[in-house]
Amino acid sequence: MKDGYVIRDQKLPHFITSTVVDWIDVFTRQTYRDIVIECLDYCIKNKGMILYGYVIMSNHIHLIVQSEEGKLSDLIRDFKKFIAKNILDKIQNSPESRREWMLERFKLATQKHQRNKEYQLWQYGNHAEEIYSTTFMWSKLHYIHLNPVRSGLVAKASDYIYSSASNYVNDSGLLEIEKVDNPIVNVLDPRSIALYDLY
Repeated sequence: MKDGYVIRDQKLPHFITSTVVDWIDVFTRQTYRDIVIECLDYCIKNKGMILYGYVIMSNHIHLIVQSEEGKLSDLIRDFKKFIAKNILDKIQNSPESRREWMLERFKLATQKHQRNKEYQLWQYGNHAEEIYSTTFMWSKLHYIHLNPVRSGLVAKASDYIYSSASNYVNDSGLLEIEKVDNPIVNVLDPRSIALYDLY
């Protein structure tokens, strides 16, 4: 893991990226995306997670997250562990056309490390970036929210329900998040206006 992507200050918010091994498109299935939503909701209500923004893409998730208790690494570890356990259980025990192929890939991933005995869902690391300013926070929120637009899934970020974009646009969404104050927009800059047209 690169030194630049370690969570040094456990109390500060961080931009986190968690990626499925081999970039397998696990989250193309709604049932697996819903497991992530349920886990985020549980962590917000019971584990002291402060969630500022998120998006669930086909093979990775982005979060801007903070721990009320100042134990962000533990919170992310438990979050990913719970998701992995539940998704692997669902893959093994529910109809899934890609079951054998996915389980084989998840099994192969364990051979590179000794932590996981049977299957490994997540790549190691969180690509954590400390949020050090409101400007940086908003650059990451835009990155997160525009991911589905860049991928061609939706024309407007707020139309993608597995994201916090709609929380910022019209106060609706699958999860209750901690909204960041809107930045001051330079209305004379066409790039600023074009950016907000994508929401």
